[in-house]
Amino acid sequence: MYKIAILGAGSRGAFAYAPYAKKRPDQVQIVAVAEPNKERRERFSKEYGIAPEHQYESWEDLLEKPKFCDAVVICTQDRDHYKPAMKALERGYHILLEKPMSHLPDETLRMAREAKRLNRILAVCHTMRYSTYYNKLKQLIDSGVIGKLMSIQWTENVGFWHYIHSFVRGNWRNSDETSPMILQKCCHDMDMLRWLIGSECTEVSSFGELSYFKIENAPEGSTDRCTDGCAVEHECPFSAIKWYLNEKDQWPQKVVSLEPTIEARMKALKEGPYGRCVYRCDNNVVDHQVASLKFANGVTVAFTMSAFTMENTRTFKIMGTQGEILGHHEKNEIEIRHFSGQKEVVYPMEVEGGHRGGDTLIMRDFIRMLDHPTADVKTSGLVSAEGHLIAFAVEESRITGKTIKMSEYIRQFN
Repeated sequence: MYKIAILGAGSRGAFAYAPYAKKRPDQVQIVAVAEPNKERRERFSKEYGIAPEHQYESWEDLLEKPKFCDAVVICTQDRDHYKPAMKALERGYHILLEKPMSHLPDETLRMAREAKRLNRILAVCHTMRYSTYYNKLKQLIDSGVIGKLMSIQWTENVGFWHYIHSFVRGNWRNSDETSPMILQKCCHDMDMLRWLIGSECTEVSSFGELSYFKIENAPEGSTDRCTDGCAVEHECPFSAIKWYLNEKDQWPQKVVSLEPTIEARMKALKEGPYGRCVYRCDNNVVDHQVASLKFANGVTVAFTMSAFTMENTRTFKIMGTQGEILGHHEKNEIEIRHFSGQKEVVYPMEVEGGHRGGDTLIMRDFIRMLDHPTADVKTSGLVSAEGHLIAFAVEESRITGKTIKMSEYIRQFN
């Protein structure tokens, strides 16, 4: 059995990865937590039976101690990934790291190379790589079922409700405090495309902006908060009262307040970030973005990320010389259309857990990595850095309006 510390007991740390220890107590035990929020830290510690001496207010306090467990799971905020990861590597810990690795490309590469130099496991939480759904998709592409791969249309349907929760009111609303939208939300997609295509990305171009969720689009009669007597709150599809003022103990409702009561939620909406009008927040990340990617093997990709969708899922069309594959992640559906006229639909095996089982499977595989620390890691730091660098280059293109050659872009960080 392996002993693990959780750095950051927020949404991902507490609800995505830690629960694995409850279901597999013979494999892993959570023995320490670092969390600045006192109430959250105490709740987490009680839930997992963590001794008082291993309840820390900060990752710095935890990593100042000599190594006392096998690995750490780092789920701090985006800009607090690099420093704790580098310190944990120095202390001798293996790491499961929430994405993105860093908000800066040079830190991303430095972290990946340091893990390699020290022969430590640095597994990045690209949960899509571990899901049964995308592994089946990879198997189909590599089998040649649609012939030679030629082009891909890939859409990240963020979902309007997810976007306003996480990227307008929530923690990832402002790139000056966290990271750009294309990195925070879509480094998964860049990693997935690089993996599915099996070739290096050579050029990227991108366009996108924050168009809608800003003050000039605020309806007449709206107020700073949905609880301030807003005249249009009842009709507003983005109303915080509509989304959060209930006792649902699920994401995203349970992020608003630790207590799932109407009273606690109302207090949080009146005082915290999630009660703000979506047109009057300090958000600056894009609400829609497109990117064109070219790969060394000739495959091209048209990528779209949009907040303005009903569904929160990924959809795609993968085109080959003998047919095409259409997919809808949320439906767990992969449709193969052969040019001969034959059609078939595949429904990959499903696994319980968030991200359609990806959260569970990455924890399972991380434990297996600890069994064999010298084996290849599916989402190692060096592998994951490739997808991150594509995302960084895409954002560079969006800002500058230039087509970015990946070789030239990466050279500046070597």
